[in-house]
Amino acid sequence: MKSKNDISRRLFLRQALSVSAVSAVPSFWTPLRSRTLPASPLVSANDRVNLALIGIGNRGGEIAAELYNTGLCNIVALCDVDMGAPHTQAIINKFPDVPRFQDFRKMFDTMAGRIDAVTAGVPDHSHFPVTMEAMAHGKHVYVEKPMARTFNEVELMMKGEKKYGVVTQMGNQGHSEGNYFQFKAWQDAGIIKDVTAVTAHMNNSRRWHEWNPKITGFPAAEPLPQTLDWDTWLGVVGHHDYNHDFVNGQWRCWYDFGMGALGDWGAHILDTIHQFLDLGLPYEINPVYLKDHNPFFYPMSSTIIFKFPERNGMPALDITWYDGLDNIPQVPEGYGVSEIDPNIPPVAGGKIQPMKLNPGKEIYTKTLTFKGGSHGSILSVIPEAKAKEMEPRLPEVPQSPSNHYANFLLSCMGKEKPRSPFSIAGPLSQVFCLGVLGQLLGEKLLFDRDTKRITNNALANQMLFGDLPRRGWEDYYKI
Repeated sequence: MKSKNDISRRLFLRQALSVSAVSAVPSFWTPLRSRTLPASPLVSANDRVNLALIGIGNRGGEIAAELYNTGLCNIVALCDVDMGAPHTQAIINKFPDVPRFQDFRKMFDTMAGRIDAVTAGVPDHSHFPVTMEAMAHGKHVYVEKPMARTFNEVELMMKGEKKYGVVTQMGNQGHSEGNYFQFKAWQDAGIIKDVTAVTAHMNNSRRWHEWNPKITGFPAAEPLPQTLDWDTWLGVVGHHDYNHDFVNGQWRCWYDFGMGALGDWGAHILDTIHQFLDLGLPYEINPVYLKDHNPFFYPMSSTIIFKFPERNGMPALDITWYDGLDNIPQVPEGYGVSEIDPNIPPVAGGKIQPMKLNPGKEIYTKTLTFKGGSHGSILSVIPEAKAKEMEPRLPEVPQSPSNHYANFLLSCMGKEKPRSPFSIAGPLSQVFCLGVLGQLLGEKLLFDRDTKRITNNALANQMLFGDLPRRGWEDYYKI
């Protein structure tokens, strides 16, 4: 593991360099604070939502297809920084006559009046500027999880949701499926109560597991693909030379662009626990194990303990997060088998691979223990004998009236309320931002839930705000 002094020095230099980054404000971009919003952004209940797709390849393309398949929207614009890439062609071919853009700012400048809502199926570091731009135009936003890459960006997105009065939805799609409705029903019935500890785990292979852990810096510059708008891809992040290991999902490996395994999977595993147990923000974040720790890309394995205080009559609670191929937690006696969760969608073009312990969680209360998977999978009581004993007393769980995509579009029409709006998804995403800071710095962080400050590490507290944005992108941070 690198020394803390080495890591702090590298972070300090990175922040200093960001001050000198130069990028002129685009002439077509109207500052956020000067825009005039529509009186009411809700779409008529009798109309379809006019939807612009920002990010149409890989996961962005999957989101686009899911939303379109609801039959509740018209696709009115396509936007992707690489319209010539193979992974964008399926959506282009599906909507050949729809206007196309490479820069989301130009798209809004050209046709904001014809757009009701947008998707943000883009890398983690781009969620923030895309979302802030859209909300400032009075557009509803469906943004993939996690909401953003830094604590402050999430904070600003929550403020934007209130200021602009738009519908928002974070894309943790299981939050509209069985686990959401079961957890609420079981909590209301007193089955889930007095939770004191949660174990959460995602031990499947991640992209960076194939890399040499002795990597000591960013990869060397490579020729820029002619079809790629690299400047827009970088967005608010300080300058990096193009390399293929920054794009097409590889961005998730790097602290500068992605949120690692925790940001990727935490929203699918911990979402109902966080919402219905009213967890809010932790007061302590402790990375107790970081294998091959370095200041550039995520550890090969991580164990992070999040501590939450007593809340509204509920006891204090610890969440312990495990990731990494060799970092599999112990399960309680009577756990049974760990089956492949049918609720987990394809990952990077293929199904999740069987593991000794598949992605999910164990929930410990003063009287009962539960196990559950990821996404929309339901919980079960363990051991099996206890589950059979309780079966006659378990409450009926209502069916979901709409999936996550339809829920967003129906909310844009005023027919439903979004299940994962920024007001709910924001604090959850901030938990992941704090966890990633703990991973990056490699030490325990103490957090004041009232002032939203890290109290034992000045550098970490500064990093709640992230690096300075590149020149020309600063207005996204003014609200």
